[in-house]
Amino acid sequence: VALTVALTVALTVAAVAPGQSPLQRRVVRDVLEYFHGRSNVHFLFKEREVDGVIEREDPSGTFVQLRLGLAQTACRKRAPQRHCRVLDSRRRPTCLACYKFGPGDVPKVLDKYHNCGPSHHLAAKEIRQRDEAECRAVAEVGDTAGDTGLYLPGMFAFSRGLPA
Repeated sequence: VALTVALTVALTVAAVAPGQSPLQRRVVRDVLEYFHGRSNVHFLFKEREVDGVIEREDPSGTFVQLRLGLAQTACRKRAPQRHCRVLDSRRRPTCLACYKFGPGDVPKVLDKYHNCGPSHHLAAKEIRQRDEAECRAVAEVGDTAGDTGLYLPGMFAFSRGLPA
């Protein structure tokens, strides 16, 4: 498993576009790791394209959304090799990823959502609506006073029962 993760990171770093921010590269690595961790995935996949990138900063952190196109390689997941050639006629899934990172020098993931499947699957109206709602929820994490550590009078109510 550690070898698969190391190879996944190596494959991702090799294919990363120079214009991607460090947080975008982190999301791509995390999505590839998630995808390769699924039990129904038997081959390694490489990044084909990254599009639809949104990166927004606000006081509660940074929201990153992107679509990651993947391409199946000839290498099996359990026995990774150094050079894995992409199979043109094989599966080409697309993953939608939405991440909210906290503020700071080393931002931690506050919330995330990914959905990976065939391109036509992600285009279905019901799935697209669910994805949009999930991504909105991820983007809003930390936007309220309760999530930022600021406590105002009346936010919580405590009651104590009488002794029995």
